[in-house]
Amino acid sequence: MTKAARTIRKIAGAEPVAAALVLGSGLSSIGELMKDTLAIPYSELKGFPGGGVSGHGRDLLIGWMGGRRVAVLTGREHYYEHGNAAAMRPALETLAELGAETLLLTNAAGSVDERFRPGDLMLIADHINYAGMNPLIGEATDRRFVNMVDCYAPDLRARAAGLAERLGFRLGEGIYLWYSGPSFETVAEIQMAIRLGANAVGMSTAPEVILGRFLGLRVWACSSITNMGAGLSSENISHEHTKAMAVQGAEKLRRLIPALVEEL
Repeated sequence: MTKAARTIRKIAGAEPVAAALVLGSGLSSIGELMKDTLAIPYSELKGFPGGGVSGHGRDLLIGWMGGRRVAVLTGREHYYEHGNAAAMRPALETLAELGAETLLLTNAAGSVDERFRPGDLMLIADHINYAGMNPLIGEATDRRFVNMVDCYAPDLRARAAGLAERLGFRLGEGIYLWYSGPSFETVAEIQMAIRLGANAVGMSTAPEVILGRFLGLRVWACSSITNMGAGLSSENISHEHTKAMAVQGAEKLRRLIPALVEEL
């Protein structure tokens, strides 16, 4: 067991968690939906995110949501912070050791498809690892050869789509393309993403999906669309804009995620 897992159990008790949730830029308010919550600063947990990006939290929350005990990472570490695609591996390994069988991921993303506009959610059906980095580089065992077919669990996607319909909003599926960041994409890169079949672009998530599958977790992911890609609108693309617009998607995720957790 990791040192972080022992620390968490000492503070929050040994009762297992049913799911782990990672919150993206501007989405940390989703953690406010939990009940009987214990907050543990990342700084107290060995291997947990150490850098930090504005708009991301820096605490692990353990509590109840949708009638299930869950662990929530209020922020993630990105490849662009230190050049380490495996930065989230210690945290995800720890949450798997705490009993999590399902990994729910959220992010803020830019749309390259007119069907997904700022304020919409996009359920991720698959991804393109255009950054080319892989968090399993250096893994010495044959477990590194992870099968990525249906890496975004089809049953969870179907449940989420049905829940969104009942909640009264559209939840379309799309392909997420991972750029390393931290600079935003050029107009030419956005046009390339469209030609490659992407529907949205972002700077996270794909490494965690790979790690989740490596750890044997069911994975689900959803993007909060904050802007159109470079050259597709007159928006001034910036991180401040991303954080501000993520609030619109967060309101829908605040309704969707607890309902999805309840059905796990």
